[in-house]
Amino acid sequence: MRHFLTLDDFSKDEILQMINLAGKIKKEAKVREFKPYLKDQTLAMIFEKSSTRTRVSFEVGMYQLGGHALFLSANDLQIGRGEPIKDTARVISSMCDMAMLRVNRHETLEEFAKFSQNPVINGLSDKFHPVQLMADYLTMRERGSGEKIAYIGDGNNMAHSWLMLASKLGLELRIATPKGYEPDAKILEKAQQNAKISGAKIYLSNEPKEAVAGADVVTTDTWVSMGQEGEKEKRLREFAGFCVDENLMSLAAKNAIFLHCLPAYRGYEVSEAMFEAHADEIFAEAQNRLHAQKGVMVWLNDKR
Repeated sequence: MRHFLTLDDFSKDEILQMINLAGKIKKEAKVREFKPYLKDQTLAMIFEKSSTRTRVSFEVGMYQLGGHALFLSANDLQIGRGEPIKDTARVISSMCDMAMLRVNRHETLEEFAKFSQNPVINGLSDKFHPVQLMADYLTMRERGSGEKIAYIGDGNNMAHSWLMLASKLGLELRIATPKGYEPDAKILEKAQQNAKISGAKIYLSNEPKEAVAGADVVTTDTWVSMGQEGEKEKRLREFAGFCVDENLMSLAAKNAIFLHCLPAYRGYEVSEAMFEAHADEIFAEAQNRLHAQKGVMVWLNDKR
């Protein structure tokens, strides 16, 4: 049995297997051929954080795969009243075939997986957002983009996930953050170790222009993530100059694409004009959450 907590848990071949499976299932869905890969199976969806894309994509995905999804907020469960995560995991995994968690702390996810009888998927944690990266890479492949990626902004769970994807697949990743907002040192070190095997090139700087120059893919994330609202004014000051606008994007490769995991805050991490100029690929990326996650779920089911 395998869990899907971080892309670091998988080899390059395994990640590509999931991506290829997602592409295959997407082609089937386009002609309304919904094969029941997960017939009569149940996915428990546990949310400590609110969601649009994660909830809709997993719920619709399970339905299209012939299964059922059960939405459970922290307030719906006894964990909201202090029941240990390990007890919740043992109960839910005895009744459901898979679980997807969107949590405040990555350690919660790890403990749940430790005591679960069935596969557990990371729908987002404070350290990683791997299902988003599967959708991003699927979008890159469909768009025929090159593999030089510039990530501009906060060294958060999205930056960490880009580090894992790039270091596993052998991509070139340039991360530019304001000083003091660099990625976690331990995660960066692990990515650099992976890069020695895959041939990935990883660069960190505090200069957005340096990162974007010649990039095939430019991507960013909100500067103020859920739970950081109290830091908003401070962050807006310190992230000045890190907005992906027309001037910054003009430094990228001629046919570069722009990706954003959403929600996007225009005028902060991305300009209104830049967002709308690349809306087609951004919303294709959002829709690919559905297909990429179906690929992950079917792959995990096959490994049990």
